Amino acid sequence: MPQSQRHSQRRSGGFSRLPWRGILDVLALGVWSAMLFRYWFGGKLLLLLHPNYAWLSNSAAIILALLALYRAWQTFRAYTASRKTASLDSASSNRSTQNSNAQNHVTLLPGNVSSAILLSVAIFGLIYTPRAFASQTAAQRGISETLSLTRAQPQRFERVANPEERSIIDWIRLVNVYPEPDAYEGESVAVEGFVIHPDTWPNNYLMVSRFVLTCCAADAYPVGLPVRLTGNVSQADYAVDSWLSVTGQMQTETLDGRRQIAIAPTAIRTIEEPRNPYEY
Repeated sequence: MPQSQRHSQRRSGGFSRLPWRGILDVLALGVWSAMLFRYWFGGKLLLLLHPNYAWLSNSAAIILALLALYRAWQTFRAYTASRKTASLDSASSNRSTQNSNAQNHVTLLPGNVSSAILLSVAIFGLIYTPRAFASQTAAQRGISETLSLTRAQPQRFERVANPEERSIIDWIRLVNVYPEPDAYEGESVAVEGFVIHPDTWPNNYLMVSRFVLTCCAADAYPVGLPVRLTGNVSQADYAVDSWLSVTGQMQTETLDGRRQIAIAPTAIRTIEEPRNPYEY
């Protein structure tokens, strides 16, 4: 056999003897950890989780990093040991290891395949940048002006002394408990939210909305308050999904055939999207 062919077979054999299962495990654990660290320090975690559960994700990032280091050390030790024994009887050693693994584990997928799937999902999560929900998602999920029985109900209700300190969800909870809109006539309002143009509303009305999280983004639901525009201003002057700070007074309006509270604004200001756009 020519010498160049023997060298090629030796290199190919060394490549195939690399502990790919261990390498894939280390990569999968490491990339999952990196993804969670990125969401943690990049400020994107609150777009996916309620702050009360952020510690779970942060703890998982640390634990996965430690597991990746341990698995790397374990793989390196096994690889160096196999290199030492390979010169004695590498073929029988490999068969013995494979038989041992087959006897110790029963899996639906080969180990390399399952690790590769985990690694692929982690890479997608690492390059994907989560974004806050906007009007399109709000329309799909349905905008609520009350809290239904299937959604979070206040366990203890305290009426905020200053009406202008209430957020949108505070107003919705208040109306849920005291539904008569005339009870809030003339109260001061100062809220922030993104713009929605409901199809059934006149052009001189828009909605300022926020998403509410009870656990994670999967259960987020939108709530909103109507804003009645005056003068020559119409909803077209405020782009959908733009963020507004609205101050004014609360009054009673009839929309969609129903009496409800609405904001009569004294000032509307465009603002940047908050770092945390959700309410809880």
